[in-house]
Amino acid sequence: MPRAARGAALFYGDDFTGSVDALLQFARRGWTGRLFTGLPDAAALRRAADEVDVVGVAGISRSLAPDEMDAELRPVFAAFAALEPAIVQYKACSTADSAPGVGSLGRVVELARESFGERPVPMLFAQPDFGRYTLFGQHFAAERGTVYRLDRQPTMSHHPSTPMTEADLAVHIGRQTDLPVGSIPLVAFDDLEALLRGAAESALVLDALTDEHLVTVGEAVAALPAPVFAIGSGGLSHGIAAAHPRSGPTIPASSPAAGPVLVVSGSRSAQTRRQADAAAAAGWLVQPLPLGGPARDAVVPDVIAALRAGRGVVLTSDDADATSAGNRPVLEAIAEAAASVISAVADDAAARRVIVCGGDTSSRVTRLLGVESLSIAANPWGNVVLLRAHAADPAVDGLELLLKGGQVGADALFTDVAALGS
Repeated sequence: MPRAARGAALFYGDDFTGSVDALLQFARRGWTGRLFTGLPDAAALRRAADEVDVVGVAGISRSLAPDEMDAELRPVFAAFAALEPAIVQYKACSTADSAPGVGSLGRVVELARESFGERPVPMLFAQPDFGRYTLFGQHFAAERGTVYRLDRQPTMSHHPSTPMTEADLAVHIGRQTDLPVGSIPLVAFDDLEALLRGAAESALVLDALTDEHLVTVGEAVAALPAPVFAIGSGGLSHGIAAAHPRSGPTIPASSPAAGPVLVVSGSRSAQTRRQADAAAAAGWLVQPLPLGGPARDAVVPDVIAALRAGRGVVLTSDDADATSAGNRPVLEAIAEAAASVISAVADDAAARRVIVCGGDTSSRVTRLLGVESLSIAANPWGNVVLLRAHAADPAVDGLELLLKGGQVGADALFTDVAALGS
């Protein structure tokens, strides 16, 4: 059996929501896991790798410039390499969110080759259960029941940070590095392991349309000489784990937490807005998240009063007053405001279940709250995951968090989560 089936696998997530998805995909195939919210010290990392099948570090690289990515990733890759792992995954979004100036996947390839050897990097972004597919190197993404070529998908083609103008992923990532980037189509998968071993390119985009294709990739990746470094979505996590399933505990569908839900959103996606509108129609308090300190402090008593009365609350950012952020970057202001409100609610014990919308926002909010690590509390349906926060602050420790990507979830997601355990 390949070494990857015996030793711990490691992953770094380019945002927190993606990191949680990777943890879920491994857990569904019986792999025990632990997710840190930042790089722990060497002893804690090694201890975790000795105790569980897969260890993750949730990061923020998707929102960083290349020089900032160097500072973020080099220590993580060095710490991972010191453990002599079988497989290291860089967990990227299933829509390949990246650009030369922000979240550069090309830069990730360059850094990985410094730490893990100058071998071809397999890249798999397809994730069929998310409606993400790759065929002949062209990537496709579903939105509200329709599958679009990536550069025509309504959300990603107009993404505020990384608008996708190219569906050929080798071309897209090739624009982010001087290294050669190629692809391997499904029709060549009979020789996939050999092609991965012998390719002249520095990175290779892999096709997938079904879960079976994911497993084929996972088997080929696991068979490569360790340490294997690969880039990919939760589809890659699925493939690696499903190629060698284990016997870990079953994930519960619900958890004991009950009561009203607080939602704070840094997402400006149309789907998150539909979810907020559905909550408003159900009688929740829904209003913009104040970014300025005085306005933010003033809204806290209203939020706590609503939650104490059993009424759910949603604080949105797509209609927030960005000018009140002052000279700070808007993303930072949103995260600080959201964390401040959550902290006040946790101190008051007005709610124990919180939804944070937006991958970049989730990353920053979780760290601002002082959360040290996360474990899976429940997987009620689909790819919705309730997490249990582990923190030194007793008000935050044990808090249930749902870290939601902008496009994730049905319109009634907020009210459906509130109904769990009631």
